[in-house]
Amino acid sequence: MVHPVIKLVAQRIALGLLLLLAASVLIFVGTQILPGDVAQSILGQSATPETLANLRQELGLNEPALTRYFSWLGGVLHGDLGNALTNGQPIAPALGKRLLNTLFLAACAAVIAVPLAIILGLVSVRYRNRWPDKLISAVTLATISVPEFLLGYIVIFFLAVQYRLLPSLSTVYDGMGFGDRLYAIGLPVIVLVLAVLGHMMRMTRAAILNVMQSAYIETAELKGLRPFAIIARHALPNAVAPVVNVVMINLAYLVVGVVVVEVVFVYPGMGQYLVDHVSKRDVPVVQACGLVFAGVYIGLNLIADLVSILANPRLRHPK
Repeated sequence: MVHPVIKLVAQRIALGLLLLLAASVLIFVGTQILPGDVAQSILGQSATPETLANLRQELGLNEPALTRYFSWLGGVLHGDLGNALTNGQPIAPALGKRLLNTLFLAACAAVIAVPLAIILGLVSVRYRNRWPDKLISAVTLATISVPEFLLGYIVIFFLAVQYRLLPSLSTVYDGMGFGDRLYAIGLPVIVLVLAVLGHMMRMTRAAILNVMQSAYIETAELKGLRPFAIIARHALPNAVAPVVNVVMINLAYLVVGVVVVEVVFVYPGMGQYLVDHVSKRDVPVVQACGLVFAGVYIGLNLIADLVSILANPRLRHPK
C-alpha cells in the first residue's frame, strides 16, 4: 500500500506540472494578442507591406498559431528556448545571465526579510495589543499599502539624492566584486524587503496566535516559563507550516514580482529583460521569460505544499 505522504507528494508534483503546462498555453495566447509584431518593430513604420510580408515569412510568423505553439513547446521540452527575433541570438544564455541577477537580488532581499519578519512576528505576539505590537502592525501595514514603484522613488529621493548613501541606478556587470555588487543593489533590496516584510510578519503573527490558544501552551504558562520562551520554543515550531507557506509565497513574489523594481532601478535582471523585449514585440523572448517566471512561482508554491505535508504528523505517522 502506498504511503499517504508519497501519494500526496506525487499528486502535488503532477498538479504542478499540469499548472506549468496551462501557464505555457496562457503565455503563448497572451503573446499572440499583443498589438503589432516584431517585423513592424524591426522595419519601422515606413516599411512597405511587401517588405513586412517577406520578413514575417522569414521569421515564421505566418505559420498557424497551433503549429508555432507546439514547435515552441517541443523546443522547451528539449531545453531549447529558441532565438530572439530582433537579433537572432540564442535566448537561453542571455536569459540565464539575467535570471542569475534576479535570483541574486531576490536572495539578498530574502536573507533580510525572512528572519526580520519572523522576529517582528514574535515580538508582536509577545507584546500583543500593546504599543510595540501596534507600532509594528501600523508600519508594516503602511509599507504593504504603498506600491513598489512609489517606494522606489521615495528611497531614491532620500537615500540617493538627499543623503547620497546608495546609487540610484543598480548597475552590475560580469567580474564585479561581491561587495560592490551588494552596494549597487542596496536600494532595490530595501524596496523588496519593505514590500514583503509586512505580509510575512502579519501571517507569522496570526499563525503563532492561533497556536497560543492550545492547551499545551497553557500548561507551559502554568509551569512558569517566560512568555518569550513559550512563544519561541513551543508556539513557533508548531506554527511552522503556515509560516513556511507564507514565506514561500513571498519568495516567489521576490523572484516574479521584481519587474517594476528592476525597471525603476534599471537593474539588468529578468524583469528588465522582459520589458525591453515586450516593447520590441520579440515574442520568443517574452514567452521564455514568462515560462521561467511561471516555473519559479509554481515550484516555490509546490515546495511550500510539500513542507506543509511533511510537517503534518498525522500524515507522517498514519495509524
